[in-house]
Amino acid sequence: MEISGARAGSRSTAQHRPSQDFSAVPPPAGSLGAEPCDLVTVPVRQGLEAVDIIRRASTSAPAVGPVLHDGSCATLGFLVPPGTADGWDMPGSACTQTSGRGLRIPAAPVPAGDLGADSRPPLPEPPVTGSGWLLPPTDTGPVTDPAVLRAALGEAARLIEAADRVR
Repeated sequence: MEISGARAGSRSTAQHRPSQDFSAVPPPAGSLGAEPCDLVTVPVRQGLEAVDIIRRASTSAPAVGPVLHDGSCATLGFLVPPGTADGWDMPGSACTQTSGRGLRIPAAPVPAGDLGADSRPPLPEPPVTGSGWLLPPTDTGPVTDPAVLRAALGEAARLIEAADRVR
């Protein structure tokens, strides 16, 4: 996943390369409620482990914010607060600083109660072309805390390494 025009602001120690096929679509003019954010991308295996780790550790409110997957399901993208890329140094991941240049957390859809008893609110359109939601904004908190994500990604990497050694 790559944010159009954001390459210069990206800080990365990634061992994977986000695909240029997935560039951000600027939000529609007047998209009220859409909040800017940065995007941490990781290989899908590590990202799925991290989601599980964070969810198991959380006892109350959702600790994982919205998570995107790319079209080939090779990477996951965690939406994190703007400015996270300035200090991101997690090996095997990339954090793209968007500075409001296209990637925004979609505004919340209409509450389910306003649609009728059997209706579910429509999912917001993913902010990156060619991606889909693993965890959409309606099922999560606003964004993932970078410190929580960093710890979970580290633990996930250690678990994967240990599992691979056993094979």
